[in-house]
Amino acid sequence: MTLQSPPPIVPYLPESAPFSAEQRAWLNGFFAGIFSGTPGATALSAEASAALMPGGGAAQEDDGAPWHDASMPLAERMALAEGKPLARRMMAAMAQQDCGQCGYVCESYSKALAEGTEKALNLCAPGGKETLRMLKTLAAELDGTPAPAAAPAAPKPTMEAPRGTRDNPGEVTFLGRARLNKPGSEKETWHIDFDLEGSGIAYKAGDSFGLFPQNDPGLVAAVMAALDAPADYPVGDKTLEDVLTREVCLKSAPDALFTLFSYLTGGARKATARALAAGEDPDGDAATLDVLAALEKFAGARPDPEAVVECLEPLQPRLYSISSSPLATPGQLSLTVDAVRYDLKGRTRLGACSTFLGSRVDVGARLKAYIQPAHGFGLPADPATPVIMVGPGTGIAPFRAFLHERMASRAPGRNWLFFGHQRRDTDFFYEDELSGMQAAGVLTRLDTAWSRDGARKVYVQDRIREAGAELWGWLREGAHFYICGDAKRMAKDVEAALVDVAATHGALGADKATAFLADLKATGRFQADVY
Repeated sequence: MTLQSPPPIVPYLPESAPFSAEQRAWLNGFFAGIFSGTPGATALSAEASAALMPGGGAAQEDDGAPWHDASMPLAERMALAEGKPLARRMMAAMAQQDCGQCGYVCESYSKALAEGTEKALNLCAPGGKETLRMLKTLAAELDGTPAPAAAPAAPKPTMEAPRGTRDNPGEVTFLGRARLNKPGSEKETWHIDFDLEGSGIAYKAGDSFGLFPQNDPGLVAAVMAALDAPADYPVGDKTLEDVLTREVCLKSAPDALFTLFSYLTGGARKATARALAAGEDPDGDAATLDVLAALEKFAGARPDPEAVVECLEPLQPRLYSISSSPLATPGQLSLTVDAVRYDLKGRTRLGACSTFLGSRVDVGARLKAYIQPAHGFGLPADPATPVIMVGPGTGIAPFRAFLHERMASRAPGRNWLFFGHQRRDTDFFYEDELSGMQAAGVLTRLDTAWSRDGARKVYVQDRIREAGAELWGWLREGAHFYICGDAKRMAKDVEAALVDVAATHGALGADKATAFLADLKATGRFQADVY
């Protein structure tokens, strides 16, 4: 095999240049694309140049969105967006996952809010209270601002949303579940299959699957007991049990619920409720207060059950990376799901959808579902392009789909997977499948990392550094690099390892290695599906 020539020397901005770290990384990546002759690299627009210049020009939508990083804390994101138009600051307030649970991606949701075409501020499920509070603060800028005069628009014809979308979900059949962990594992992970017949749902490898969960019956019963209300208590034209089961979120207690408690209590409890409603943590327990815990904390307040329901957030659909290929298993779809269960203050907390899928849905049940198309996450257009995939734990899901797709399509490109978990003996998901793919030549290389099998914890980022020389060779040959999994720790650590590989084995140095990663992202050769 003949390797391409080493990357050319390209100009880069030193740390003394009058730019922020994010602007410097963006520009270094841009220069890397221009001077390496990367297809698609274009000159900066006048607006982008103005936005990047310190103190110069109005912020534009081609500002690079340096805050669009799911691992970045909210305060840092808002600092990067300071001085930008309202829509851009609203985008910075969101969770930066482009997950689609809100029915948009971060940028389009923020535009809709700023333009007034979307009124609901509470749709960013991953952002939670933190995002909602910031959006409420930002939305106050819209109050009292008259809309620009315009001729009345012609009414738009009413059109039903396409079948299999969030606004018009299809119905799928639950085929069954198989546990992926072996006895002795500390985790509970399920392979789950659905039949798509008659659902109108079609997908491609890399897409996500949206499901509408139901809350755990035991939790619903406990909330009704805390409200001292019967299951058939009327809430509109429905019963309290039905609304609590299917329509409202019982996870984090919303600020509005604490505001309600502040009206119903006095003295120190009123002050506590007001503080919690304002985002403060007077008793050090704010992070643990789901709806039931909040009702128990303010026991005796006796709120009207319907008033409580009105304070709660809607139960949002949950999105999961699809772990199957429509080419390999037409008419079926698979997921790889960790069932979330943990004990907190004497009570077992449950993930609403993960335990719904892992234990409460019966085989043959019909469930409402939809496809969230991938946003910048998919296999290369050229099937000969090599791919490097990093997916520890359930992060393996889209890469199982990729491998099945490449196998079914007989794609000639090489495939390298990094997988990690706690223990090899109990947590090696799809081991037999992966071994078969290696034997068939579909999976070119498999590197595994087990964090609980030895005295030293080993993670996927450690394996990346160990394989740095060969990995750099794949990147020089045009490989695409993918990550799926935890945004705040794993993805950040993997990016740091990739920069180290470029600095060491590409002899680029720290600044040029950072610019190299920025260029991979800008040209679509680095893609992430993180949460």
